[in-house]
Amino acid sequence: MAEDTTENDSKDIFHRGRFCLIQPRRCGHRSGIDAMILAACLPHDFAGLAADFGAGSGAVGLAALSRCPQARLMLVENSAFMLAYARKTLGDPHNAALAGRARLLAADIGLKGAARAAAGLSDNIFDFVLMNPPFNDRRGRASPDNEKARAHILQEGLLESWLRTAAVTLRPQGGLALIARPQWLNDILAACCGRFGALQIVPVYPRAGQAAIRLIVRAIRGSRAALQFMPPLVLHGAAGHDFLPRADALNNGRQGLFD
Repeated sequence: MAEDTTENDSKDIFHRGRFCLIQPRRCGHRSGIDAMILAACLPHDFAGLAADFGAGSGAVGLAALSRCPQARLMLVENSAFMLAYARKTLGDPHNAALAGRARLLAADIGLKGAARAAAGLSDNIFDFVLMNPPFNDRRGRASPDNEKARAHILQEGLLESWLRTAAVTLRPQGGLALIARPQWLNDILAACCGRFGALQIVPVYPRAGQAAIRLIVRAIRGSRAALQFMPPLVLHGAAGHDFLPRADALNNGRQGLFD
């Protein structure tokens, strides 16, 4: 549900009123169900420090805080444009009950070594990392909106660099969850090799009988447990655009993806 704010911004309500996002209307990235599904990967009783890599206006982080009352979140974003929206989101009175457990960090997730640590992404600081990296093919038609293209186009080496940073900033046995298009599965598996194990993969289908449009991957740093394909998530019935009950519960923060 959206409420008017300004000509350039919208105030969008999530989790049936439990939090809002201040988002750009016409440019940059706008969040939706992808972010809600990703946030649903965090266990409901999670009580540590999680990170939202590529936080945008704060959708994944706020949804995780809404679901997990003991969680703390660091929202990591490098775009000055989207950082401004994340600050608006955290500063909105609607989010007063959640904002005290969130911290915003302006940092490039792809940094290495001392530069990464100096930016605030030190080794072994997170208990869980959530990430929604850009996942459109760079060979496709790019948006003329530079902020939207930056948020959506997967540049060469980005998955590797984000997963490398996740691995070094997570504590041993810390958790990871990401959402991506199915075409990037080989790249994800290659980047996880030697860093993450116990991978659980959930394919997301728009409707039964159709091809998957997303993959959710959850993993554990340093684990040697085998990969598992988990039961799929189907968003809609055969007709119409209403969510099926499980998808609706995930979208509204009432169920975890791995419950």
